[in-house]
Amino acid sequence: MDKLRYERPSIKQMNAGLMNQYGLKTEYAPVLDIDGVPVKKIISEYGSPVFVISERQLRRNYQNAVRAFKTRYPKVQFAWSYKTNYLDSVCRVFHQEGSWAEVVSRFEYQKALRNGVPGKKIVFNGPDKREEDIITAIKNDSLLHIDHFDELYLTLELAEKLNKKPRVAIRVNMDTGIYPMWDRFGFNYENGQAWNAINKIMASGKLEFTGLHTHIGTFMLVTSAYAAAASKLCDLAYNFRIKFNKNIEYIDIGGGFPSTNTLKGSYLQGVDTVPSIDEFAEAITNTIVNYGFKPEDLPTLILETGRALVDDAAFLLGTVLATKRLSDGRRATIMDFGVNLLFTSYWYDHEISPAQEFTQNSEDMVVYGPLCMNIDVVRENINLPLLQKGDNVVVHKVGAYNMTQWQQFITMRPKVILIDMQRNVHIIRETETLDYITELEKVPQHLTETNL
Repeated sequence: MDKLRYERPSIKQMNAGLMNQYGLKTEYAPVLDIDGVPVKKIISEYGSPVFVISERQLRRNYQNAVRAFKTRYPKVQFAWSYKTNYLDSVCRVFHQEGSWAEVVSRFEYQKALRNGVPGKKIVFNGPDKREEDIITAIKNDSLLHIDHFDELYLTLELAEKLNKKPRVAIRVNMDTGIYPMWDRFGFNYENGQAWNAINKIMASGKLEFTGLHTHIGTFMLVTSAYAAAASKLCDLAYNFRIKFNKNIEYIDIGGGFPSTNTLKGSYLQGVDTVPSIDEFAEAITNTIVNYGFKPEDLPTLILETGRALVDDAAFLLGTVLATKRLSDGRRATIMDFGVNLLFTSYWYDHEISPAQEFTQNSEDMVVYGPLCMNIDVVRENINLPLLQKGDNVVVHKVGAYNMTQWQQFITMRPKVILIDMQRNVHIIRETETLDYITELEKVPQHLTETNL
């Protein structure tokens, strides 16, 4: 019989806390495998911490989103948001499913080309397009979404110099009832700036004006905001048709659909508050279909959904380094991953599950990472079973932004693995090494020797 672990008892003031709609009791279930591959086996073979991505869930999410929109609207095209997760293997899953690429920088544009996306199926957004970027996009016949007048004037100049007529759209910002407004990007609808930009483009005769684009915010929880945005883009498209006797080819409604993660400070869990993809599809497509376009004049609907397609397809597996009592009596659990890898722990109360069987005793605790920084808090307060040194955990819904905004800080970034449709495991990003981290450094000659 194994010897039971001893933990010194502590006396705490009893505090039931606030009730939610389900009462006070919280129950747990261990997560022992991901897509049929045991968590313990993954950690033993690929180390801890390690990111795990489910190809099956990626494809399921994409197919569900496509179904939601295409059953409601005749012309739909998704463009994968590279900034959400630009690991090549993730991008290629979506491209295999038929998604174009949506990029916001030269770096992302080059990644999309390297992933086999034809230039004409790359949507180039963002305010930071340099001259060489615009030239490359024009030569590749990409969709250029113009963000401001300075970019418009530069694009006109380059189009004339190259003797080409590039396909362009404008990004439009607007009041959709969500505040603060995302009016930093694009041309404003309410003050007439967007219509002014359209008129300048058409008057020049140098650009092929093909579309309208907006991105009203991120982690949007109100479907009516998308209905308002779609209505205002339709208004521009309709007036464009009247004035120039020409149809807008597409309306790009952007992204911003939420995952079912729970935002910090939320009273209810994300799964109880987040609208479904079908609800977003209903609000957007109803607005466009009912606006007044003839069926043959309906614009293609482009969607740049990122977070909602990838968040729940990825997990972070980790190991308990230590447990302790803080000065105020709270229990603290220290993990081998921190905010350097889990950037979204600043935004979300991530679900954390034990990866082994446990006793039914649980306690409110703080979950820290290993960094020597006081801000390295993975969960400020969570009720979990009493984890011990060496126990493993699974952090859920980490696919969006963590593998693009992670930091090489104090520790090196770990492996990322993909579990394919046949439950085979593939390394899609290796663990960083000291040589990899320092290969771009150069040491001046006078610092090559040390005298200690």
